[in-house]
Amino acid sequence: MKVAKRASVILCVVLLSALILPACGTKGKEVVIYTSVDQIFAEDILKEFEEETGIKVKPVFDVEATKTVGLANRVIAEKNKPQADVFWSGEFIMTIVLANEGVLTPYTSPSASDIPAIYKDPDNLWTGYAGRARVIFVNTDLLSPEEYPTSIFDFLDPDRDPSQMAIAQPMFGTTMTQAAALYAYLGEEEARDFFEQIKARGVKVVDGNSVTRDMVAAGQVAFALTDTDDACISVDKGDPVKVIIPDQDGMGTLVIPNTVAMVRGGPNPEEAKILIDYLLSKEMEKKLIDRGWSHIPVRPIDIETACIPMGEIKNMNVTFEEIFNYRDIVNQQMTEIFVK
Repeated sequence: MKVAKRASVILCVVLLSALILPACGTKGKEVVIYTSVDQIFAEDILKEFEEETGIKVKPVFDVEATKTVGLANRVIAEKNKPQADVFWSGEFIMTIVLANEGVLTPYTSPSASDIPAIYKDPDNLWTGYAGRARVIFVNTDLLSPEEYPTSIFDFLDPDRDPSQMAIAQPMFGTTMTQAAALYAYLGEEEARDFFEQIKARGVKVVDGNSVTRDMVAAGQVAFALTDTDDACISVDKGDPVKVIIPDQDGMGTLVIPNTVAMVRGGPNPEEAKILIDYLLSKEMEKKLIDRGWSHIPVRPIDIETACIPMGEIKNMNVTFEEIFNYRDIVNQQMTEIFVK
């Protein structure tokens, strides 16, 4: 009888445990990330994070036409009931927008200890790393080396056919960021004139940088503006294309870092820190370069890429804050020029 009674007690404990433990937090850990990093790159990295940590990642990716803007607006709209834990962007302007909107929370990642201060928000609301550059992408079947453009101002060259050129819509993504950088560098009047001439000449304006890349690769245009990550996909495929780093004898080109930030009040703060540490590590920066998303490290990394010309890239002499401060006026004026 005593044995039967003891077995009965054990059975009750087991059954009770089965009922109680799931309600006590044994459900698997998870983290929600909103990212504008191209899905072809981000998806594998987030899956590797899941395998290494056991933390389930729930990613929300962007839409090519609206890029980071759409995701940032979603974070702002969810301010009173945040759904995301981490914001990982392929650029910095919308991350600064989120910081100013009060939807980010400070976090100093130990993985970022060797990243220069210029790439960090003063209040530790975001950290930049793994840069990409704005480049001119050329079809080598359509242009000979002596005909290659070397400056973005070649888009205004009256001796070149504007129907053989393309840019992405400058109201969104890194094309808007480049426009803001031009406003900061050239001044409002000269920069606006540049884009008005782009429009007036009939340069093709399309939905995104991947579209301009594909147009060049297919020979639909002779050259276009795009980012290094888009361009290098085509180079690696063996398309008849070449990457030109523009304005290296003048103002330089725009180098755009990725940015990572923690969303204020997100549902999984501890898991968010683990993911941020993972993304900001030196090993991850090297991996992003190896895989073709980034090509310009912000800290010393011994790595070479076949796509980008060797040597130091001359960056435009403007700060992230100066570029950001032109965002609103650039968005307004680009809409006036290219939409209205």
